[in-house]
Formats: sequence, structure tokens, C-alpha cells
Amino acid sequence: MKKVYYNGKVYTGELPLASAFAVEGGRFIAAGEDEAVKALAGAHDELIDLGGAFVCAGFNDSHMHLLNYAQTLLAARLYEHTESLAAVLECMKHQLEAYPPENGAWLRGRGWNQDYFTDVKRMPNRYDLDAVSREVPIMITRACGHCCVLNSKALEVCGITGETPSPGGGAIGMESGEPDGRLYDNAMELAFEKMPLPDKAALKRMIRLACEALNAFGITSVQTDDYCVFRQIPFEAVNEAYRELEAEGLLSVRVYEQCNFTELDELKRFIEAGNITGAGSEMFKIGPLKLLGDGSLGSRTAHLSVPYIGDEKNRGFSLFSKRRLNALCSYANAHGMQIAVHAIGDACLDSVLDAIEAALAEHPREDHRHGIVHCQISRRDQLERMIRSKLHIYAQSVFLDYDNHIVEKLVPRALAETSYNWKTLLRGGLTVSNGSDCPVELPDVMKGVECAVTRRSMDGTGPYLPDQAFTVREALDSFTVNGAIASFEEGVKGRIAPGQLADFVILGANPFEAASDELHSIGIVKTFLGGDEVFSNR
Repeated sequence: MKKVYYNGKVYTGELPLASAFAVEGGRFIAAGEDEAVKALAGAHDELIDLGGAFVCAGFNDSHMHLLNYAQTLLAARLYEHTESLAAVLECMKHQLEAYPPENGAWLRGRGWNQDYFTDVKRMPNRYDLDAVSREVPIMITRACGHCCVLNSKALEVCGITGETPSPGGGAIGMESGEPDGRLYDNAMELAFEKMPLPDKAALKRMIRLACEALNAFGITSVQTDDYCVFRQIPFEAVNEAYRELEAEGLLSVRVYEQCNFTELDELKRFIEAGNITGAGSEMFKIGPLKLLGDGSLGSRTAHLSVPYIGDEKNRGFSLFSKRRLNALCSYANAHGMQIAVHAIGDACLDSVLDAIEAALAEHPREDHRHGIVHCQISRRDQLERMIRSKLHIYAQSVFLDYDNHIVEKLVPRALAETSYNWKTLLRGGLTVSNGSDCPVELPDVMKGVECAVTRRSMDGTGPYLPDQAFTVREALDSFTVNGAIASFEEGVKGRIAPGQLADFVILGANPFEAASDELHSIGIVKTFLGGDEVFSNR
């Protein structure tokens, strides 16, 4: 049976807007004007009046962490209480009272940001968390995910003392020769490896929880980095959890797995088992090798070529040696894997571009779609190199909501002026997709669209480099068809067009007609996956 939707404002990926489309067998079979599309309906087909509503392809968050998002949904939501350290601690106390951990579980929270604190001008430490509990191990993770804080009990469980060395690509915070509870980047693994692990049934519950939340934001596809969430759980178990949910008809988001590995032997085993980019189904598919190149600006661990302003001894650090980064990129490229590397600082970006260019020189590939995740702090020469190498750019426009407040306070103006230059890269012929890096930010697509268009924060700060602003069409494309291009799937999704998967979202207003500073307030009315409704707020 066909379903024919008419009397709408339908963005097919082209302008002007259409008014109707038809769905059959989980795919679009037509899009155009009411009269022509309605003529396709037979006696037993369904006609649905959109009532003038705006419709576009389902949103694609092209870089996030789905399992991490589920963890956040189950933990204390500190991003709602990060106006002060006192509020963060009060939230943790409430979480402890309401949901006391059992069977060795830790009390967890995520989303604090010390730059928003009004009562102190520092990160939390172990002693702050000891005021919540000294008996239960506690971890609170910064919004960026590149720094966490443990209480004294958690440090004890992890065996972290003043003599514990910092691992490569990470740091253990110290004060007067004793750990202050702060762990940065790779040092966070010292805590993760001591936490109880979920079994496969728990993984499946987490995936379903996150997918339901994503559908409420209009998201039907994600490109997600999951293997690093529980390093002790083999990738096979994560893949099985997704595939079992697919077989059970319970997976409501299409997943392109950004495969995070840190060791060459692990990557070889993965690929030798048949896991190469594109393997899988329309619901769960293997994507690129995902590498985490450096830290974040907010935690002052992104690797810069110059010192941070006000911290002349700190340039951040990269998480890989150049030798290991080169080896991983070389092997992946030679064996048909796409590559996506997190690079926030320009010094890290130098190493990443060197590694990708060397890999392509060894084994040339025309349509590799290797890419840079975040691509924040960059120099003019690096922008030109990315264009020459035809790289894909995984942007997070929503980062501007916070980063507008810190970029020029942390990096020299000359460097800031060539950073977050996604429009320059778009003009240079590169494809720029968009995402949230959730749970770093909520997967709020319309907020991301507004930040892309206005280059302003939600509080009006900015605009930061207004010449880098996207048009509304470019912003919508960055969350739809460009995300599909990132995963080699533009032939099957990302547009409302015949033959494409019938993933679409009905919005509460037309973004082409809305004021730019009101885009974030446009609500999600309904979300459809393969023609089936997976979310409705009516």
C-alpha cells in the first residue's frame, strides 16, 4: 500500500520546495506537486494531508557517541546544573539519594564545564566529590569527554597514587605530590577499566534508550564511535547487540559505526574478520577507522602549535605518536577502510594530514572520503592541504554556542581567524557534514542549524567569523545529504527522492521562512524511518 503525503512544504534536496511525496515499501517513489503525486494513489492507498507542514529528509548526526549518550541518559545530567560547582555537587547528592549504586557500580555524572561556574574559577577536584560521598566511587565527566574527576574512593579503587605515572597521551592531575582526582584523555582509561561492564542485554537496552531519544530530535541516521566506550568489551559484542536489535525490529536509527582502535594488531584482527568500510546492512554498517588525535579546547588538551594564551607552558598534546598514527592510517587505507580522525588543535592536524597524505601516496585511492572530525583550530596552509587531498569534514556547528566564548581567549587572533573555517572548505569543493559529538552536546539538530547559519551562541555572543556562515539550505544539507555522502550512502538516503529510503521528519515550522535566531526553537513534530513513524509529539 502506498502512502501519499500532500499539501506540504517539502524540501527534497532541491529548491523550490515541492508539496507532495509518496512512500511504498519503505522508500520514496515520487516527489513533486500535489496533483501529479496524488494521481499515483489507488483505491486502497492512503492520502495524508500535511496541513502545510515542512518536511525534509531524516537528520543524520555524522559524528556522535551513541553508547556514551545512553550512559549520560542514565547518569546525573550535569549539563543542566553547570552554572556553579555548588549546583554540580548538589545534583550529584540528589543522584546518590535517588539512585544509589548497587553491586559495585559507580555514581556518575556528565556535562560540567568550569568555564560556566559562577562560584569558583577552577575544575572540580577529589575533595569536592568527597563531600558527596567517601564510600561510593564517583566519577564526573566534563562536557567535552576529555577530562573527568574522581573522588578519593574511586582513586583508591583504581589504585591511583602519587607514584602512578601518567600514561602516554594522558595526564593524572597532581597537587602537592598527590592526585587531585582529575584525569585527562588517555588517563581516563585507568578509571574505565575498573568499572563494572554491561552484558549484551544491557548494551541493547542502552542502544534502544539512546535511539528513542535521537528520534525525538528528528534523527534517523548516526555515525557513531562506540568501541571506545567499554574497551574491555570486544567489538564483536557491540556489533552483535546492534544486529540483534535490527533482527528484532527494535533499531530505530540507522548506524554507521566509526570504528575506534588504538593498536595496529586490533585493527588487523578487525579487518581480517571481514570488517571493512561498507560491510553490513542499511541499518547497521561498518564505517571508517576512527582515531582520536588530541583532546579538546575546553580542557586545554587540544594540541596547538603555539601555547595557550595565559598558559605559556601548555600546548596540549596528541594522543598518538606520529609513527603509530602513520601505521594505522597506512594499513586502513591499504585495506579499503575509510579513515576519520579527531583533530581539534592545529599541531595535531599537521600530524593527521601528514599521515593521510603519506597513506594515499603509498596506496592511491580516488574516492577514499577520508575525513577530519571537528576541524576546529586550523591554519590557512592546512585548509589548502585538506582541499588538495579531497577530505571530508565532520563539523559540529553547535560547538560555536560554547566556543564563541573561549576561542579568542585561548588562541592568538591570527590563528582564530582561520579556524572553524567550514564555509571556506565548502567553497573549496569539500563536503561538510554536521553533527553534535553527543554527549558533548545534545543531538539538537535545529540548534546546530541555527549555529551554522548565525555563527552566534544562544545567548547572542558573536557572530564569530560571519563570513563562514552557512545558508539555511547548506545547513540542512549538512545534516542530511552530506551526512549520507560521508558514509557513501548518498544513493540511498539523505534526500526525498524516488528510490531513496523513506526517512523523513516533519517540523513545526519552515526553516526557510523562520528568523535565523529562531531556528533552534523549531520543534520536531514526527519522525519516520523507512516510512514508519518512530516519534510523534502529537
